[in-house]
Amino acid sequence: MKFKSGTEHRFFIRLFCLSLIVFSSTVLRAAIKLPHLFGDHMVLQRNRPLTIWGWADSGERIEVRLGSVSATAFANSDGKWSCSLPSMDAGGPFTIRIKGENEISFEDVMIGDVWVASGQSNMQWQVRQTSYVELDSQWILDSPLRLFTVQISSDYMPQDDVQGGNWQRLSQESIADFSAVAYHFARHIQRNQNIPIGIISSSLGATSIETWMSNQSLSEFDQFIPEIQPIIDRGKSFAEINAEFDAAKPAWEKRKYLTGPGIDQKWFLPETDLSQWREIDVPGFWEDQGLEDHDGAVWYRKEFDMPPGAEGHDSLLLQLSQIDDYDITWVNGKKIGETYGRHNHRNYWMPKRMLKDKGNVLVVRAFDIGGKGGFSTNAFWMSELVRGRWKMRPGLEIDSDQFQTQPTVNTTPFSSPGVLFNANIAPLTRFPVKGVIWYQGESNAERAEEYRDLFTTMIKDWRNHWQDSLMPFLFVQLANYQAENTQPEPSDWAELREAQTLALKLPATGMAVTIDIGEAGDIHPKNKHDVGLRLSLAAENIAYGETVIWHGPRKEQVQFLPNEVLITYDSAGGIPITTDKFGYVHGFEVAGADRKFYWAKAEIQGRQVRVFADQVAEPVAVRYAWSDNPGTIDLYNRQGLPALPFRTDQWPGITSGRVFDHQAARF
Repeated sequence: MKFKSGTEHRFFIRLFCLSLIVFSSTVLRAAIKLPHLFGDHMVLQRNRPLTIWGWADSGERIEVRLGSVSATAFANSDGKWSCSLPSMDAGGPFTIRIKGENEISFEDVMIGDVWVASGQSNMQWQVRQTSYVELDSQWILDSPLRLFTVQISSDYMPQDDVQGGNWQRLSQESIADFSAVAYHFARHIQRNQNIPIGIISSSLGATSIETWMSNQSLSEFDQFIPEIQPIIDRGKSFAEINAEFDAAKPAWEKRKYLTGPGIDQKWFLPETDLSQWREIDVPGFWEDQGLEDHDGAVWYRKEFDMPPGAEGHDSLLLQLSQIDDYDITWVNGKKIGETYGRHNHRNYWMPKRMLKDKGNVLVVRAFDIGGKGGFSTNAFWMSELVRGRWKMRPGLEIDSDQFQTQPTVNTTPFSSPGVLFNANIAPLTRFPVKGVIWYQGESNAERAEEYRDLFTTMIKDWRNHWQDSLMPFLFVQLANYQAENTQPEPSDWAELREAQTLALKLPATGMAVTIDIGEAGDIHPKNKHDVGLRLSLAAENIAYGETVIWHGPRKEQVQFLPNEVLITYDSAGGIPITTDKFGYVHGFEVAGADRKFYWAKAEIQGRQVRVFADQVAEPVAVRYAWSDNPGTIDLYNRQGLPALPFRTDQWPGITSGRVFDHQAARF
C-alpha cells in the first residue's frame, strides 16, 4: 500500500492552484510555447543545425536568437513554427531568446553531444539503488553534464511533445534519481571527450520491445496487424478517443451500462444483504471459479482494516491491477474510481478520512463484455489487501454479441504495441542526438527468436525517424541471472542474448557484454558502473572513432576435429586469457550428432581455445555461456572484458515459433 502525506497533499494542492493562476495569465499574455525538451540547462547537439520549434498563434512572427546569430519563422495555420540556426562546435554556456508576442529565454544552454537512454528497468534503475557511485564533488560542480528524464506516458498516435521533464544540472541530488547506466556512461564519455554531454532518459520497467516500436514498423509483422492496424486506420490519439468517450458516456451508461439489480439495489453500500453472495479468489477470472458463460456485471466485496503504516498520510493508494473489462470501485459506499478497458491498470486513491480503523468495505463492480471476466491473474500490480478471498454475486447479464460497447483507450504501457514510442520517443526525434544507448530484453525472453527481427527493425526505424541512417546504437546484452544449471539445458535468456548479438550485423552498432556482472537472485544487478563503462568503450570506438579495444574475445572460426573443437578468437577483442588461477576455462559445452550437450573442458592456446568432452568423440556443436546464468566466467581479454556468449548450432530453440499474441492477457 502506498501513501500520500498530508504535507505533500497540501503542497500539491497549492502548487496546482498556483499553476492555474500562472497558466491563466500565460494564456492571456503569451502565445509562444515550446516542447519540454527546450529549457534552461539543456544541451543541443553540436555540429548539426540547431533546430528550434514550437507553437504560437497562427501567422505570428517568431525570432530565435543565440548570441549574434538569429533566425525567423512564422506560425502556420495550425500554429506550428520551426527555424534553424547554424551548427556550432561544442561550448557554452549560452542564452537562447525566442521572441514573438511575448519573449522566452533559456539560460545556461550548452552545445555538445546528446544521447538518448532507453529500455526497461535496468536502464531506468536509479543511481541511489546501485552499489557504485563516484561522487567527486568538484567534478560534479564543474561538470557540463546535463540530465533530462522523460515523464513517461502512453498514446496510440505519435505525439509532438513528451508529457513532462526538465533539464537538470549535475548535482548529488540530481544524480541520485537518474538512470545509473546512463549516468556512468555519460560520465566516462564526458571525461574522455571533454565536451558537454546531455542525456535524455526515456525508460520504463517491465516493458517489452514492441511498446517502444512505431506503429509503422510493427505493421511489417503479421502478428501485430490485428492489434496495430485498427489503431492506424482510426488515427486518433488518447485525447481524441477520451473526448469522444466522455461525450457519449452519459447516454450509453444510462441505456446500457448502469443498469441491473446491483445498481438498482445499491450493492455497493456496506449494509447490503450478503445472504446470496458466495466466495471467490482474487486474482482470477470467474469462469475459472464456477461462474461459466456469464458476461456482464459481477460484484465483488471484501472487508479490510486500516493498513499498517497509514499514520501521517492523507490518502492510500489502492492498486487493483487490471480488470476485464470495466470496473467501478467503492469504499464504504463512496465511489473512488472507475476504469474502462481490460488492459488499463487500476490505481485509485482512497482519502483516509473515509476509512475506519476496522471493517472497511471495498466493493468492485467488474463488467465483462466478452471472454473471461474478473481480476487479472497477475498479482504483481495489486495491493496486498486486494489479494485473497472475496464475496461475489453476479449482477446484470448481457449478450456479449449484442451489447453495444463504447470505444475507449485500452492499453498497458508494459506490452501494448507502439504506445511508448508514440508518447516518449516520437517527440524526441526532431531533437538531433549523437546516438542511443539501450538496455532491454528481459520482458521478451520468452519470445527470443521473434526478438531477432523486432530488435533490428526497431533500430532501423529509430534511425529513420531521426533521419540518421548511421546513428550509433549501443545496447546491453542481458546479464547472468537465476540459479546455475547442474547440467546443460535450453535457455530462453541465452536465446535472447543471441538475438541481441545478431543485431551487430547492422552498421554503427555496439554491444556491452555483461554475462559476468549479474546477480543470480536479482534481475536488477547493482553494478551499473561497469555496464556504463562498457557502453562508453563502445561509444569511444563507434561514435568517436577512437582506437580502443571495446569488447571481449569473439569467436572468429570454429574447427570440429575428432574428440575436440578448436575455437579461434578475433584479434579485435584482444588475446583471450583466463582469470582462473589454475588455468581452467569454464562455461563450454559440446554435443555430437545426437544433439545431447555435455559440459566440456577447455584450455587456451594463444588465440585459440581447445574444447573437449570425454563423452563426445565426434563433436558437431559447441556452446559457450549458454544458460540463464552460466556461473563462473573466467574467459576475458587483458582489458578485463568478457568473451561473447555463442553457439555454433542452429537447432530450434525453446522459443522457436513463439510470437506476440494479441488475444493473450497482457500486463
